[in-house]
Formats: sequence, structure tokens, C-alpha cells
Amino acid sequence: MSAPGGRALALLPALAAALALAQGPPAATTPGPDGIVTPVEHRRGTEQTFLTFPEWFLVHSPAEYAAYVRDHGPSGFPFFGHVAQLWQSYRAVSAAANDGYPLNVGYHVMIVVIATSTTAEYALRSGYENVFGRLTELASGYGTASEDRYAARVARDYVDFIRVRPWYEYDFVARLRGLWTENPAFGPGMLRKWERRYALTTEYGAKAIYGWLIGLATRASYDEALPTTAVLLDALPGGVEPELPGLRVLERRPDGSVLATVPRYEAFKRYAATLARQGATFQEIAGNRSVILVSLLVPAGWSPAGDRVLFTQPLLTDPARKRVALVVPVASLSRELLRFQQEGDELEHVYDY
Repeated sequence: MSAPGGRALALLPALAAALALAQGPPAATTPGPDGIVTPVEHRRGTEQTFLTFPEWFLVHSPAEYAAYVRDHGPSGFPFFGHVAQLWQSYRAVSAAANDGYPLNVGYHVMIVVIATSTTAEYALRSGYENVFGRLTELASGYGTASEDRYAARVARDYVDFIRVRPWYEYDFVARLRGLWTENPAFGPGMLRKWERRYALTTEYGAKAIYGWLIGLATRASYDEALPTTAVLLDALPGGVEPELPGLRVLERRPDGSVLATVPRYEAFKRYAATLARQGATFQEIAGNRSVILVSLLVPAGWSPAGDRVLFTQPLLTDPARKRVALVVPVASLSRELLRFQQEGDELEHVYDY
């Protein structure tokens, strides 16, 4: 989570960006060749499959943090390494998004704002944890105080939440209340206990206020995003609908293809993998027939087999593994997802525009 102050320092640039984008997100440009059948309201520009990665890195990074603090003190987490990876990934996806696709100014502004905000947050976290946090870790031992275990549970709960909902909707007020009501005031590691209470109170309180303000700015600037992605499948496998309750058929076409909607974001990965396993082939995703970005978590020595690798990143808390971002043709997505599964590669995310 955040050091005291955290994202609150990024409030002014974030609100400025929200006001600058008050006219709403740019309209999706009609992508691909003639013959796209996805309704206009369900289309999104191809460039967005690349530009959503930095947003999702801000899910991947907290997930790595939550896994790390189960057994290690926060002072050992590579905050600055994650900042470097965030900006490195933005350079890579920005180059890909600008390679023949429309310039999505609003999305670039948003990414720069959240990346700058995260840089400030992680710098504060690193500074605080490597001075005050490390001192109390050394004095009391990490995990001795119940507040450490509470913070680790909140970190995991936060990651589970932001996989499906915006971070600013997370109930930090309830977590702040739980910090003081669910942990005894006295017990082992008293120095660590009260240092953590100060740190987490400041953190949860600042994020509650900041999230409330960002939520107001977001609602004033944008229409609520569609929670679904439209997909055109060559066919809908028989019996798959009970397994995918969020799938809604929009049209069954004369050639046997099926236009449907499926949930976006984290759920899209599961739906895409299930459809691929059942034999369906994607023809369009959000009105796109060109490419889609996929990331895998693989052994550090893994090498691609003809895939277009956009970039790789070592998992800084697990040197035996790395992240690989691959550019996959939409028409090949099902085949590639099956291959990843057969080869034992962990599918981290499918970036559905």
C-alpha cells in the first residue's frame, strides 16, 4: 500500500487532467478493414489494447506487493524498480500505439498523470519504509505486530477489488476503522505496532479522501464505461453458455458466426480462455481484427516461439520468473491461448481495449 501521504500529492495534476478531459473520452475510431460488424457503441480503438497496459501495471504491481508482504517487510520491496518498469512499459506501448493508429491524446494524458502519481507515491513509500519502517522491523521483527498481518490482508483484498473495480471505489474508511477495532492496542512488538498504526492511519485516511475526490472528478468528466466487450466468434460452442453466465448473444449471423458481449477487464481473460478451450475463434474484439496485447508470467529463461514480443520485465520479487508482453493477431488469439495453456505458461492478462 502507500506510505503516509501517498497519492495525495498527485491530487492537483490528477484533477487538472480530469478537467482537461471534461469533454469525455475520444470516440473510438473505426478500426480494421471494411466489413466490421461490431456495433459502433461497442467499438474501441486498436491503440487502446496497448495503452491499457500501464493502467494494469498498477494492478500487477500491488499484486506483487501483496504477495511479497505475506512473508517479508515492506522495506525490502523494490519500489523504485517498479517505477522504472512502469515508465519502461509506457515507452514500449506508446511506440506500438503510435505505429499507424490514431493518436489517443486523452489516454496518453491519463497515463502520464497516473504514472507521475505512482512515481511520487512509490518514492514516499520507499523513503518512509527504508527509514522508519526498517527501524521498527529490526526492533520488533516483521509480522510480530498484528497490524502487519492486518495490512497484508488489506493489501490482498485491495488487489482483488481493483481487478474488477476502480481503485478509488475501495472502502479505505472501513479498513481504517478495522485497523483500530480489530487489532489490540497492546501486545507483542509495541514499537512496530504503533508505528504501523501511524503509517496505516495516514495512508488509509489520505487514500479515502483522495479516492472520494477522484471519484467526483471522474463522474463529472466521463460517462460510465461499458462493463462488457463485444466479440465476434466464428461459432458459439454448444453448452458453453452455462459456463459463461455473463455472455450475452446479440446476433446469430447467417454464416454461423455469433456476435456477443462478454465481461471486460479481469473477467475477459477467463472468458477468452474458456471460449478458446471450447473451440471458438475470435474474428473481432471490440470492433478490432488486427492485434491484441497479452502478457504471460513465465520462467526467466523462457524464449518466444515466433511470437512478437513487445517487451519483457523481470519479476523483481521473484527472479526466477519474468513478464512477457506479446502482440497477438486477433484471429490467432484462441490458438495462442491454447498453446500457452498446453506449455504451462501463466496467462497474466488479455488487454481487451
